[in-house]
Amino acid sequence: MRPKTKNLKGIIISVTVGVAALFFSDFTSSYLNSILLALLIGILINNLSTIPTSYESGLTFTSSKMLELSILFLAFSINYVNISELGIGSFLAVLTTVFLVLVSVITLTKYFKCPSSAGWLIGFGTAICGSSAIAALVPSVTKNKEDVAVSMAVVNLFGSIGMLVLPLLLPYLHFSNNQLGLLIGGSLHSVGNVVGAGYSLSDNIGEVSMTIKLARVALLTPALIFFNYLVNRDSMQSWKDYIKLPWYLIGFFIISFVGSFFSFSPEFILAMEYLGKLVLTIAMAAIGLKVSLKKLISSGSKGIIFGLVIFAIQFSLLLIFAMVLG
Repeated sequence: MRPKTKNLKGIIISVTVGVAALFFSDFTSSYLNSILLALLIGILINNLSTIPTSYESGLTFTSSKMLELSILFLAFSINYVNISELGIGSFLAVLTTVFLVLVSVITLTKYFKCPSSAGWLIGFGTAICGSSAIAALVPSVTKNKEDVAVSMAVVNLFGSIGMLVLPLLLPYLHFSNNQLGLLIGGSLHSVGNVVGAGYSLSDNIGEVSMTIKLARVALLTPALIFFNYLVNRDSMQSWKDYIKLPWYLIGFFIISFVGSFFSFSPEFILAMEYLGKLVLTIAMAAIGLKVSLKKLISSGSKGIIFGLVIFAIQFSLLLIFAMVLG
């Protein structure tokens, strides 16, 4: 889709902030990645100055289209053949954990004073793959940029904390490498979090963690269909409505399927991962440039508590599975 001329101002400022955030993230601490940095810079610009209304349509265009586009780049690292080598026990543990967490999210949003859409996004991001999972869910549940900002901030916060804390605590459990890989790959929010935590313990744990993590990412499409059913089961009339997939998820499945049987080169995969990170960072810049700091703060604390509870449920389930599988 070719953007209209009226969108150019919003696109240009989003790209400028996104590229700057990606550049400066190389000089910040690991928990302040480019996605979170772009969000924060965008929020500061929007709340310390007045962005002209002529930028509005471009910011909306960039945030929505870039979020959707970022999903495609995630697919290049998926290889169903490698994931099949996990073994039936580990895969069922991942599958069961993901879907129990999603059910818990729907149930708990009724008891927490966290806005439903923000809670859904936080829960879905926690269950699957952090920011990218949120990007996949956003078009079907909300247009509220504050909810998107809160969910992105929360999953990046807990993913970063987990990346730093789990390598310090998990060795005390005296688990095998496979058990530790299940806990790390099955709980941390983004691929970067898993790489950081897993490989800090050992190369073998890192490899197992990454395989587990990619199994979660591979569940993105069925998880979105299932979650769409949970959220909209009272309003949708036909079963076809639940399995109607947006273009970016169809593309995700096609790319991941092709990549499983016609392997992409490591250099190509790294390039696609970098492009995906850039696209998502630009999307977050556009979102930040539309977010009210006052509204963000008012709902942020509720989102943090909700995110902590969901992460605790997820980790507890994985801990049980790790002990059962041995």
